[in-house]
Order: sequence, then structure tokens, then C-alpha cells
Amino acid sequence: MTNAADVPTPGPLEGIRVVSLEHAIAAPFCSRQLADLGAEVIKIERPGTGDFARGYDSRTRGLASHFVWTNRAKKSLTLDVKAAEGAGVLFELLSDADVLIQNLGPGASARLGLSFEALRERFPRLIVCDISGYGSDGPYTNKKAYDLLIQSESGLLSQTGTKDTPVKAGVSMADIAAGMYAYSNILAALLARGRSGQGSHIDVSMLEATVEWMGYPLYYAFEGAEPPPRAGASHSTIYPYGPFPAGDGQSVMLGLQNEREWQTFCTGVLERPALIDDVRFATNADRSEARQALDGVIDEVFSTLSADDIVARLDQAGIANAHVNEMADVWAHPQLAARNRWREVDSPVGPLPALLPPGQGRAFDTVMGPYRRWANIPARFWSHSVMTRQPSRAGARREWCKWRRHRSMRQSASERRDRPCLCLRPGLIVSARRWPARPIW
Repeated sequence: MTNAADVPTPGPLEGIRVVSLEHAIAAPFCSRQLADLGAEVIKIERPGTGDFARGYDSRTRGLASHFVWTNRAKKSLTLDVKAAEGAGVLFELLSDADVLIQNLGPGASARLGLSFEALRERFPRLIVCDISGYGSDGPYTNKKAYDLLIQSESGLLSQTGTKDTPVKAGVSMADIAAGMYAYSNILAALLARGRSGQGSHIDVSMLEATVEWMGYPLYYAFEGAEPPPRAGASHSTIYPYGPFPAGDGQSVMLGLQNEREWQTFCTGVLERPALIDDVRFATNADRSEARQALDGVIDEVFSTLSADDIVARLDQAGIANAHVNEMADVWAHPQLAARNRWREVDSPVGPLPALLPPGQGRAFDTVMGPYRRWANIPARFWSHSVMTRQPSRAGARREWCKWRRHRSMRQSASERRDRPCLCLRPGLIVSARRWPARPIW
């Protein structure tokens, strides 16, 4: 496994500054993609608690799994943007920023004076990306939205699960969809700004991002037609396409796409060529209709074979197949290891593995992991106080001593005593004359 800190080549977004008022998944997932390409991402977090995703769980050696996944390579700044001084600091940051991302609650950014309309005259080159549940207008614009709610509203839940019970997707599909569309729109906006010199507004709706991914079932149910039935882990309209149990208690996932593969499956895998001429299974529509009968035939053959035997037959016949892996299997996946896709990223609990973003053969290296440097905050910011209250000097010094590993070693001892660390720790809000954004951890 390669250490991410060893990657020397700058990313294509080096020199781009992103200020992100973000929490949970959609906006952090978007800004992490930008950070991986070399952008300087400054994550603005609320005083006292920070991004609430920090507290979702403690599964990654004490850190929250969602937070670890979506927040590498960023810097964090605790800022009370509702206070006049905090808002002033934020606007100073925006004067040097290229992109502003926010996924605050409905209407919050406008109330803070952070709408594109309010910012465009002052910052004409700024790209403003708003991520919300339902978009900036329409009857749902003020509704709160979380991933599962959007999965439900978009119809995704109606397509996942069993015949009797809808089931949510196991990952944050709506958040990921919105984050990826925000990311690609920001890249496009940066290219457009390179030609026009002007910033732009991006309005990404979780609902619209997820409905875009629902194109197949929507058109299947076009003009009031019946939608695809829920079929568990199997395909709703193609068969055989899904998991099948083997004789050793494991399962094998396989899929057929055309009549040629069906014939090969009958002769080379099931070793029952007579099935080719069975009228019950003549076409895919017939096979899908006669699932129960065909399922019985497949189970009869597979029950005498181990999962490895079945996979060997499928591979020999050129039939697409896969293992039904658990998370431990994915961590140890031989294909990911063979392609050297894992890197190590530093964290407060030691190096953690992180998957390289998809895409190999790039003309640049991916920038991963928290930078071991402070944000380049201009000196004009140093007089600002960005916190809402100050603990005792002794309390501040104890916090500094606990977290001094995050501070720049170029400072003298007196500077370190006079300027306690600006750390995001629940329950302690420290005032500092200098307020560099610290690495995300």
C-alpha cells in the first residue's frame, strides 16, 4: 500500500480555493473530489459540534466512518457565520475563493447573505454551488431532505427490495448522486469561467439527481404502464440474472444478456442442452415469466457444485459472474490489490487506507490525505476573533498542549503560548489572534 503523502505531482486544480459550508454527505462528498484533484478546500464548521457527521458512529478506530470517507485532504475552520465578526471573516475568505459550496438548510444561505444574487456583484468570478433537497424554487423548496427521504420521494424505494417490502439502498444514493452532479457542474463552471471571466450559479437538487438515475424504471412505466416489479437481488426483467446458492452454502451472482449466452449457459454450465428448445424458456420474457420453473432447474444443478466449481464453469463458458462479497472481502479484493488502488492517509488515529478515486492512466496524480500545512490565510485576517466565547487561559493552554501536534513548528514557544490552537473540539471554543484553518483531522 502506498502512502498518499508520497505523491509529489500537483493536481490539476492546484491554486483553486474552495470554501464549503457543508455537513453530512452530499456537499462533503463533492468537495472531497475537488480536494483529491488538488483544490484547497476549507471546510467551515459550526462552533462546538462541527459537522454532525463526526458523530454518526465511531467505527473507524474511533472516528466516524462517513466523516473519514468524505473529508480527507481538506482543512477545517470553526466559524460562527451568524455572528458579525464571523461573517466578516467568511466574506474575507470569499474574496480569494474560486468556489463556494453550501448544503445548509432551506433558505439558510440566503439569510446569511450567501446567495449568488447577493454575492455576484462583490465577487464576480465566484462560482456558487447550492446543494439542497428539492432546489431553490417550487412547492418543495422549503422542505428538509435527507438521503432516505429522497430515495423515497424519487421512487427509488419502489424499485429496491422484495415483492412485499421496499428496501432502501445500502449506501447514500441520493447524497452521492447530488454530490457527483455538483462536482461535475463545478468543473464545467471553472472551464466556462476560463473563457468568460465570470462566475456562475449552480443549483443541484438531490431529488433531480436521483430521478435522473431512475430513467430505466421511469421509461419502463411510461404513460401509465406497470413499473418493473421488485425482485430482491435479482434483475426485475432479465432472467437468469441474480444470486444463486451453491452446494457449499455460498452464493454466486450471474447474469445473461442475450440468447447466445442463454444457449451457452444451457450447454456449458448447466450441461442440459435440451433446455435451449424448451418453449417455456424460449425468450428472455418467457424465462422471466417462468422464473420459478427455471430457478428449480438451476438449483438442482448448482446444489451438486461448490461456488468455485460454478464460477469455473461460468468463466469457461464466458458467462458474466461475480462473488457475493461482504465488506471484509472487498478490503482484501485481489483486483484492487493487483491494480495498487489503496493508499494510506494520515489521521489522528494513525494511517488509514483510502481507495484512489476511479480513473487510471491520468496525466496527473491524485492528491489525497490532509495536507501538513496551514491554509494560506492573509495577514489582514489575523486580528479577527472567530469564536463566540473564550475559556480561561489555562483551559486554552491545556487544549493547546493536547493538540499541539497540529500547530506549525515554525512558531516560537511564546507564539504558541499566546496563540492557542484553533481546534474543533466539542464543548471548547477557543479565541485566537491568528486563526489558520487546520488540517481536517
